[in-house]
Amino acid sequence: MRCLPGQAEAMLGETIAALHSDRFAPALAAWLRLALAFDNITILAYADGRPPTGLYAQAKEKSVHAGFDTVYRAGSYLLDPFYALHARRAPDGLYRLSDIAPDQFSRSDYYLAYYRATTLVDEVAFVAATTGDVSLHICLGRDASSGRRFSAAELSRGRQIAPVVNALSAQNWAEIRAAGGAPTDEDVLGALWQGMRDGRGIALTPRQTEVALLILKGHSSLSIAVRLGLSTHTVKVFRRQLYQRCGISSQAELFSLMMPIIAALPKPAQP
Repeated sequence: MRCLPGQAEAMLGETIAALHSDRFAPALAAWLRLALAFDNITILAYADGRPPTGLYAQAKEKSVHAGFDTVYRAGSYLLDPFYALHARRAPDGLYRLSDIAPDQFSRSDYYLAYYRATTLVDEVAFVAATTGDVSLHICLGRDASSGRRFSAAELSRGRQIAPVVNALSAQNWAEIRAAGGAPTDEDVLGALWQGMRDGRGIALTPRQTEVALLILKGHSSLSIAVRLGLSTHTVKVFRRQLYQRCGISSQAELFSLMMPIIAALPKPAQP
């Protein structure tokens, strides 16, 4: 998108003037479009103790946000690479999905069940923490409407403006508060182990449960081996034992078996 002289500065001024009003998110989106020419935008807040809250959304393709409430907020977000940034308290900045996702993310059943339906071909997110328990994600995507990935020049501009985007966003949504502790991987592992034992009659070992969660997130056997400090051969043995104990033969069956347990994790009431 060609920017007229002074246009970016004028639109930034309009964004600042719109702080703490309903006009802020649309003004921010209009200013960001000059730098990154996105197809869709999703602004959400991750706050410990509850599912992510959608603050603003706009897309050319309706399918981009079709599963946000029914799939993503229902529990799938716990497998998402962007949620992982919140959970590990990643520094403020601009992050690209392809840079932070597990090595086989695009082959994971979470990706196939949710991301593929969005038609997203590229996604970046400005991440800003308002407190230690709350982080804002301004996600910009390219989808089937353009079919293009963000260029190196666009990403460079995004990184340059990231401090401004994040400071404005943190100020505008500073009132968002957490409702309790965020589900950690330990919480999810405990729920999976207990849910499989009590609800499915399948007794997994702690290591098998850990391997299962990493598979669900999209890690390959090699990536799991590196994360757990094991050999690839050992991971493959755990994986084979996991499938045998669960009576399954594919990642899709593993996802169908375990995703309902993850989705049923306790969710405190909205504040």
